[in-house]
Amino acid sequence: MGQATSDDAGVYKISETTALIQTLDFFTPIVDDPYDFGAIAAANALSDVYAMGGKPLTVMNIVCFPIKEMDKSILKDILRGGLDKIHEAGAVLVGGHSVEDPEIKYGLSVTGLVHPDKVLTNAGARAGDGIILTKPLGTGILATAIKAKLASDETERKMARIMATLNRWAAEVMSSFTVNACTDVTGFGLMGHALEVAHASHVVLEIDSAQVLVIPEALEFAGMGFVPEGTHANKNFCSKSLQVAESVDPIMVDILADAQTSGGLLIFSPQAEELLRALRDREITDAKLIGRVSSEHEKGALRVL
Repeated sequence: MGQATSDDAGVYKISETTALIQTLDFFTPIVDDPYDFGAIAAANALSDVYAMGGKPLTVMNIVCFPIKEMDKSILKDILRGGLDKIHEAGAVLVGGHSVEDPEIKYGLSVTGLVHPDKVLTNAGARAGDGIILTKPLGTGILATAIKAKLASDETERKMARIMATLNRWAAEVMSSFTVNACTDVTGFGLMGHALEVAHASHVVLEIDSAQVLVIPEALEFAGMGFVPEGTHANKNFCSKSLQVAESVDPIMVDILADAQTSGGLLIFSPQAEELLRALRDREITDAKLIGRVSSEHEKGALRVL
């Protein structure tokens, strides 16, 4: 597969029954606890394989660490958090690479497997598809608040738990249903990733903002005007293809543009209501039906209602 539609990972067909999925992601700490950081970074990297409809197979660590300035126990906790998520994913750690760096960074290079006929891309959404989001929004706003020492320890723990949750379970459920497109919500926010699907699929998407689940503390910080610069950049990037109803609260628009880390899957399915029930039966209770694909053969646009 090429790069034309900005999919979540690269896919290379090696036979009629097997294709490789390859992805890489790493970043600086967004929470204070080293173990949580490792788990979140690993879940984030693994997510791209799930978004493409595949299963992670092998993993390599990517580590930058100031080994002369910081205790080795911090590095061990980061790697332990990542390894626990790798094991939870059913994948195998086969190596990695580390460099001495004044700023901590951690992530994974992941190789997964998928049947070539079951690859999910962001170019397949069709008119009539329901749109499901499997995790709440707001982690970007909260991460910024945590760095500024404004969020409580309880809020940080809640955010870490959401981000460290693997998309494996949602991906396993959706594999039993007709799914036309899928992506995961990360740095471009729900708004940006939804528009990627709209453009790649030549469709118009309608998002019901009232149905989008938001972490309550993130909504509070956004209401206080605590919005990261990246949110404004995402809104500006999307503005030419975005239509927002006058009734939508501007704070909610900020939330929709909030850059996420290890966000949920954004699933496009003609069986959305049945899929949603199955997700909730699997105790993925944050999953919500947030909109639909309204028309095809368009340049690609997003309407927020």
